[in-house]
Amino acid sequence: MSNIRNFVIIAHIDHGKSTLADRFLEITGAVPEREMRPQYLDQLELERERGITIKMAPVRMVYHPQALISKHEFLNKSQASIPKRLEIADSGYILNLIDTPGHSDFSYEVSRALAACEGAILLVDAAKGIQAQTLSNLRSAEKAGLKILGAVNKIDLQPENLEKVLESLAEILKTPKEEILKISAKTGQGVKELLDAVIKKVPPPREVKTQGAAKALIFDSLYDDHKGILAFVRVFEGEFKTGEEVCLLAREEKFKIKESGYFAPRLTPKGLLREGEIGYLATGLKEPDLVKIGDTIAKGEVKTLPGYREAAPVVFISFYPDGRSRFEDLKEAITRLRLNDAALSFEPESNDALGRGLKVGFLGQLHFEITSDRLRREFNLEFLTSFPTIAYRVIEAGKERVVKQPQDFPEKPDKVFEPMIRVEILTPESYLNQILNLKSLFDLAIIEIRNLGLNLLLHGRMPLSELIRDFDDRLKSVSAGFASFSYELDGEEETEVEKLEILIAGELQPALTRITKSKDIEHEARLTVERLKKFLPPLQFSQALQARAKGRIIARETIPALRKDVTGYLYGGDRTRKMKLWKKQKKGKEKLKKLAKVSLSPAVFRELLKK
Repeated sequence: MSNIRNFVIIAHIDHGKSTLADRFLEITGAVPEREMRPQYLDQLELERERGITIKMAPVRMVYHPQALISKHEFLNKSQASIPKRLEIADSGYILNLIDTPGHSDFSYEVSRALAACEGAILLVDAAKGIQAQTLSNLRSAEKAGLKILGAVNKIDLQPENLEKVLESLAEILKTPKEEILKISAKTGQGVKELLDAVIKKVPPPREVKTQGAAKALIFDSLYDDHKGILAFVRVFEGEFKTGEEVCLLAREEKFKIKESGYFAPRLTPKGLLREGEIGYLATGLKEPDLVKIGDTIAKGEVKTLPGYREAAPVVFISFYPDGRSRFEDLKEAITRLRLNDAALSFEPESNDALGRGLKVGFLGQLHFEITSDRLRREFNLEFLTSFPTIAYRVIEAGKERVVKQPQDFPEKPDKVFEPMIRVEILTPESYLNQILNLKSLFDLAIIEIRNLGLNLLLHGRMPLSELIRDFDDRLKSVSAGFASFSYELDGEEETEVEKLEILIAGELQPALTRITKSKDIEHEARLTVERLKKFLPPLQFSQALQARAKGRIIARETIPALRKDVTGYLYGGDRTRKMKLWKKQKKGKEKLKKLAKVSLSPAVFRELLKK
């Protein structure tokens, strides 16, 4: 165990984590040169398209710091088979690296990776300096008790502010500036020295003496059609062998290990996972709900590991099958995705206009976008989504309940409480005034402003509902992309909101109901009916489009009836013939208006949901 090092790379988005992981793979020879490609550990197509890491990616590397074999010599020796490549582990260091996402929506991925490791590399872009997610990740790593190594990346660009960035990073790490490593993940400069520092400073796993007992923490999972659910684990005690019977403590579910191994970086069977190692166990189980991230896999009499704090979804969006997709397919796909994304939560619901669907909870707007893209690409599903909402705590007639569905919101509640978030914004000083102008637009309260290296750090507080009104986009816009922010839930506050309902031809449309701030409700009502008038097709009778709040109509538009020239074939003669036809047409339209029912088509619904 003294030769094992478990560590993560944490940083703000686009600071070079995945590129640094590529250099580690090259130096240690974990990937043959002919197979190497940029962002190797980013396996999802979406990750490559967007240039960001979405899923944590574990990999096992073998490193010989004293007598480093040249890359070409090592690769030539290793091409015969994977097992031969791994035989040299007996005389080298086993490095278990987890590459993590940088966006705040995927901070839950980072927290799970931290629980499986003893050390972390905190990476900072030499040109951009410390960013909001840098601080958030640092606090998480400190809370987990990890040994943190500071590294400044992209020194090949020769940034003017390099020394100031080094000083800033040393200040937040409370370490001498000389201990901050300067590297270029792109060229490889300083990367070997960083690996050497990991071996010297990151402690090996703590040894626990056991007699036949074993336990491991599940930090991720994946569904395999042949092997069942693969549990990604960190072994904290004892060892696990293929063929042994073990138990999932939270579900009290027993299973035989079909296969055990590690990530090299492909799944590599080994037959045995020892204490301190990171790898996978093939459970053979086919029901996704049985394997829960944070659960303990145990053998013998052991106590449950602490696990993880449950992810708290902050944005709720309904999904409804569309086209050839069925509800059962949609539910199965989201259940499969939850295996690989523990932050997802969902519950069934129904809608008069769209039928059966699922109310899905997300950690933010990007989390929703990524999940939607994965459902389309990986499962070939077509679906519609509702307006994003958050959960409100409502007190009505002395009773308290949590409301997630706009349709369930009462007309006249006694009190309503909404979740709040604590926000940290990092920005160059030149954009301070523009950012302060956002306070009135987003109900943002700035509590403190202080210097942090090259930037100003603003501490603030705002309602969670403001976050889903494109706060991120507006912040980037007013700061020319230089400002960054991170947030976390911070209690709740009483608020004034109302239920906005939409009626078409006098009939309520539950699919369009939403909860809106009282101060914005008239603007939202007017905007909604105007857009409805634009997208709804005219019919043989006039359609009244109304927005209602607290029992009164606050906005209205009318789609006029289609006019058909019923007298076009007449020519000359007495005008009374035309009058009779027009009168008959009018009576027909009045009768049709009483009998007809306006249906909100999925196509119109889709247009309304666009920004």
